Formats: sequence, C-alpha cells, structure tokens
Amino acid sequence: MPGIVGVIAKMPPKGVEQQLPRMVESICHESFYATGTWGNESLGVYVGWAAQKDSFSDGMPIRNERGDIALVFSGEEFPEAGTAQRLKERGHDLDVSGASYLVHLYEEDPSFPAGLNGRFHGILTDQNRRIAVLFNDRYGMHRIYYHESKDAFYFAAEAKAILAVCPELRSMDPRGLGEFVACGCVMENRTLFVGIHVLPPASVWVFRGGSLDEKSSYFDPKDWEAQETLDPEAYYRELRQVFARRLTRYFKGPQRVAMSLTGGLDTRMIMAWHDAQAGSLPCYTFGGARRECQDVIVARKVARVCGQPHQVVALGQEFLLGFPRHADRAIYLSDGCVDVSSGVDVYLSEKEREIAPVRMTGNYGGEVLRRVRAFKPVELVPGLLSSEVLSYVQQANSTYNESFNVHPVSFAAFRQAPWYHHGVLAVEEAQIKLRTPYLDNAIVQTLYRAPMSAFTTSAVCLRLIADGNPSLLQIRTDRGLAGRRRYWAASAVQGFLEFLFKAEYAYDIGMPQWMACADHFLSPLQLERLFLGRHKISHFRIWYRDALAGYVREILLDRRSLSRPWAEHKRIEAVVAEHLKGRHNYTTEIHKLLTLELICRVFLERREVRNERLGAMLVNR
Repeated sequence: MPGIVGVIAKMPPKGVEQQLPRMVESICHESFYATGTWGNESLGVYVGWAAQKDSFSDGMPIRNERGDIALVFSGEEFPEAGTAQRLKERGHDLDVSGASYLVHLYEEDPSFPAGLNGRFHGILTDQNRRIAVLFNDRYGMHRIYYHESKDAFYFAAEAKAILAVCPELRSMDPRGLGEFVACGCVMENRTLFVGIHVLPPASVWVFRGGSLDEKSSYFDPKDWEAQETLDPEAYYRELRQVFARRLTRYFKGPQRVAMSLTGGLDTRMIMAWHDAQAGSLPCYTFGGARRECQDVIVARKVARVCGQPHQVVALGQEFLLGFPRHADRAIYLSDGCVDVSSGVDVYLSEKEREIAPVRMTGNYGGEVLRRVRAFKPVELVPGLLSSEVLSYVQQANSTYNESFNVHPVSFAAFRQAPWYHHGVLAVEEAQIKLRTPYLDNAIVQTLYRAPMSAFTTSAVCLRLIADGNPSLLQIRTDRGLAGRRRYWAASAVQGFLEFLFKAEYAYDIGMPQWMACADHFLSPLQLERLFLGRHKISHFRIWYRDALAGYVREILLDRRSLSRPWAEHKRIEAVVAEHLKGRHNYTTEIHKLLTLELICRVFLERREVRNERLGAMLVNR
C-alpha cells in the first residue's frame, strides 16, 4: 500500500542517494501515485513516499510557518469537526481542506500523535529539539516495517522496499513461516523475513543524532479495558450517540466515495445513519458467475430504499484466465501476508477504482461489535511439511492461544486486525482508499463498556438500523435476520438461508474427505450446482480441480517447488493428484503450498512481477 520509506543514520549510508529512490520505486505500484523524497542531513533523516494523487496524504512534506518542523504523513486522519479551522483562527497558515493542520497539532499538543484518529504512519522532524519521531496509528493497521543494521535504521510501508536495498535479508524466518502456515498470518510484530520487524501499534520512536534514542507508546488498550461496564440500555444509548456523531466524517474529503454494500448488518448500519442525498452515493456489491448471491439480492434492495444507484462488480471467467497474474500480485503487494486466494481482492479492487477512489465498507464491524473471530490455527493433512517446519507450526498454535487470552475487543482491534486483516488491506489499498467507521477511536472505546449480553445476539445492530432508518429493518439480511415476516416464517427463512450458507461451505473449501469421495462418485450429477454461488463468489475447490488445474500442476509439481526444504515432495505430489481427480479436498493445503512457493520465487529469488497497468516490470532489486 502507499506509504513512507526511509533511512535514518548518523552518517549517510554509502549510496543513500541511490537507495532512497529504489525504496520508493518498490512501493510505487500504479501510475496514479504521487511520489517524492526529502531529507534533513543534519538530523540524519532521509525519507520518501508514495501516495494516491488527491488523497489526504498527497502533497508531502508539510511544514510549519518557520520551516523548522516538517512532517511526512501517510494514511488518513478523521479529526473532530472544525479542527483545522480552529488552528487557522489561532494564526497558523494552513489549508483547512488538507493535511497541513497536522504539523500544527504537533506544535500545540504535547501528546501528539495520541489525539489522532484513523489509520496512518509518519515521520516528523523538529529542528529545534534536534529529533526525528517515527509513529503510527494505535491499531498498527497502516504498517511500518523496519530493520536495524549497524550503520542505519531502515523503515518502510512495505517490506519489499527494505529488501530492495538490504538483499542480505532475503531469507525466511522459520518462526514467521510456522505462524503463517498455521494461522494465515505472522503474529506479534514479526514478519516472514529474517531481520525485518513490524513497528508495534501506537509507537512513538524518537531518534537523536541519527540514532534510535527512545521507544515509547502513546496508548495501551488496558486504558480502555479499565472503563466501567454499562447496563444494556445505557450502553445502547451511548453507542448510538457516538456512532451517529462520528460516522459523517468518514464520507468527507476531496475524493469521490462509493459504498461497498453487502447483505449483512455492518454496511446496513452505515446506510441507516448516513443521510446521503438521493443518487449521490454510488453503491456496488461483489457478485459471482454462477447466480446472483444473497449479498447482491439484498444489497440491491437496501440501495433502492436509500435512493442510491447500485451495480454489481462481477468475478467471472476473466478472473480465472488472469489468475496467475492476480496471485503473483497478491503475494507481491502484501509482502506475503495473504495467500493466493487474495488474487480475488487484486482483481476486484482494480474494478472498484473505476467506480470511485475511496471505498466505504463495514469491515471489522462484526469483529468488534459481535466478537467474530476471523482467524484461528488450521490443521493441514499430515506429512505435507518437514518436521522442522511443523515444530514452528506447533509453536504458532501456542502463541495464538496466548494472544487470545485478552479482552475480546482488544483481541479483535489490536491483534486480529493488524496481524490478520492487514494483508488484504495492503492489497486493496494499492488501488483504493478503504474507510470504515468500526475502528474509529471513540466507537471502539465505547465498545469496551458493553455488557456481555450485547455480544451474544445481533440485537444491538438491528436496533441501530431501526433507529437510523426503520425501512431498512424491513429487508432481511443475507443470513435471514430482520425482514417483514411473521415469526414462524422468519424462522423458516433464516433456517433455510443458514442451511444454504453451511452447505455451500461444505461443498467448497470445507468439504470433508468422506464427502469428497462421495461427491466424486456422484460427479455426473454435479451436485455443487445446487449450492455454490448462493453466498460466496469464489470457489477454489472447484477451480483448483478444473479451471486452474494446469496452474496448480505447473507451480507445485515443478522441480524447484518439490525441492524446497520445507516440502515433503511425495506427499505433495499425492495431494495434488488426489485433489485434481476430485477424490479429496485439499483446497487449504493447495492455498498454503502455492503461497509459500510464490513467496520464495517473488521475494527470495527476486522473480519479476508484471503489472500491466503500469506497462512495466516491477522488479525486486
């Protein structure tokens, strides 16, 4: 995703004038990015950046009137209404419509950046205090990677930028590898690469004389955990007030905003409380090729009630034909933080940008409001990976269990979101800016005051919808909640939709092995046609077996792939053969194996990754 890169050192590292442009080039993925470099030699700070043109963080660096304080900022900040205007009225020279107010907030707020609200990171230089300050948001969602060498401190929004100038780091960290295999992400501020780490959430790292002098944090989730729990009615009133007050700011700004609308609760709550003028908010929903899924059916009705235009962004044959490119790009853009199935996100995000450069979503709503657990350790078929890797997989299971032993909202917002959700976010934000109110500081702080009963049902969410726009409660959700039916009919519809949801999972990635054998025997009946496409738009079990079979063979049965130190080649050959014949379901295993191989080729062997949209080859130098 767009962000900052840089080097901090007592003495300029040899060739820094060549290193910085190479780091910037590594994170410049599209022609609509604005890029630049800037340095303060006296403080030993050399920084570059990439930002989407006309976005909040375009136009860096920003300075105060005297020029002794400079800030390079990436991401978005959603302040209290009138913040920039108040600073201007106090005599500061700034553009109230842009990010220039941030440098003046630093001058006036000694706790800076604690008061900022959003996903961001930045580096600030203060010539009077002779310091540089590297910081990020309190959730750690706008990620900063770093590497400390004996000569310099390297930092970047993407790990590939550090790899571009520190090729000695191109080796896999075994613990990170084990965590990725087990959980689909690397935990606790580690990465897949030896010597590269992730800046912890809410960091304020101070550099003096080109050296790291102080590591501190401006926020601890325990501060919010210590709040008094409210009774159900008081909690609902406070949540409704905060949600209604904070939502508006997420639709402001110079760029066009579109609503990524689903059939669920979280986008419905946003639509219920955002009183947009009819026809002013384009809405779209992701659809598949087999049939209209429930998201499309329901979202279209929601958009109609709200008087907004709606369209379907379809995932079809074009995606499958281009899957090798989409898979490569997913691994490359995320620094290996997603598996190849996020090729779907690469394809769809490119389509989204054609509608609007900013996407409003309900992301993370279920996780923080209803304690949805988005990831957990998975168990792969035995004999697939080497015993050494499996030892780190077992360690990852223990790490996950320990990390889960916190307040549920803390797990969702400060662990699950930055560890697991970051990868898809990085892929999507290569194309668009993604916004969601569900990580707003005030909203998350309020959720810590919820009684346990608020998380056991969807009653709070349904009530928010009813209070915001009662007409929207008359439309059932994709899983059958709400709607204008009698109780017995509503229960029947909900039960039927829930059955179809689970049946689709069972006929796709979740198909048990005994069922796969039976399905193979009954393959002439093509029973999957009854279930696939009703809720999901991607169907990798079928795709790997049929349309992508050649790709799976080409990658996984290649001599290089089978000779990897973690690979048990005979078992891998058997897994591929059995899945492609349709006798077993090894979708998860193929996801993992393809991803590990592409990580190795793209990052360790420096294979070129094509980006036709730039008309050039992006190379891991």
